[in-house]
Amino acid sequence: MALLLPLIVICIVSGVTADANADAPMTRTHVASLPGFDGALPSRLETGYVTVDEVNGGELFYYLIESEGDLGSDPVLLWLTGGDRCSVLSALFFEIGPVKLVIEPYNGGLPRLRYHPYSWTKVANILFVDSLMGAGFSFSRDPNGYDVSEWFDGHPEYLANPFYVGGDSIAGRFVPFITEKISEDIEAAVRPTLNLKMILEHCKGEDYDKPKNLICRQAMARFNENAEF
Repeated sequence: MALLLPLIVICIVSGVTADANADAPMTRTHVASLPGFDGALPSRLETGYVTVDEVNGGELFYYLIESEGDLGSDPVLLWLTGGDRCSVLSALFFEIGPVKLVIEPYNGGLPRLRYHPYSWTKVANILFVDSLMGAGFSFSRDPNGYDVSEWFDGHPEYLANPFYVGGDSIAGRFVPFITEKISEDIEAAVRPTLNLKMILEHCKGEDYDKPKNLICRQAMARFNENAEF
């Protein structure tokens, strides 16, 4: 768990170029298009690795999808998929990402993707992370390194944005601890300082037309404003 924080802290400090230097703490690539999706992506997609454990060679893989709205003020959401150790692609393609797989019988060709008009990237910059170590494309060169922590030092432009932590399934077990660690680091003046707001709350049990929960009501208002019906 101590290793997921360096991921959050290393990636919020840089630009968009891919870096293949093995000694660098981060490698990243700007993805302009995806196979199976017609046209340009709705917003900028960056993928990369962050070295979170130099002793064991631990590398966490991430997908950063920028907001389709106000990039400078929209919140940053760290999203972790449960599983245990399921790829975060499940959330990206089937839940809250800007593109979804077209559900159709497989014909031996390339799977098709379609635009998801209700994506959370309508109103947020989302950092999808393959975690814990060993999930998706995240790996460790040494078996002792399969633990997870570093992303914001690479993207300082997001430090002022409201920061939320969310997840699903078994991620509900470690999301609170990650959030607590971030909060403790803020109190201890650990740099960089994140603009932490809360653990993400869903609108579970709410009337979507008239939600009582203020946060849910605000989120639904922004969603309805930006969604294309």
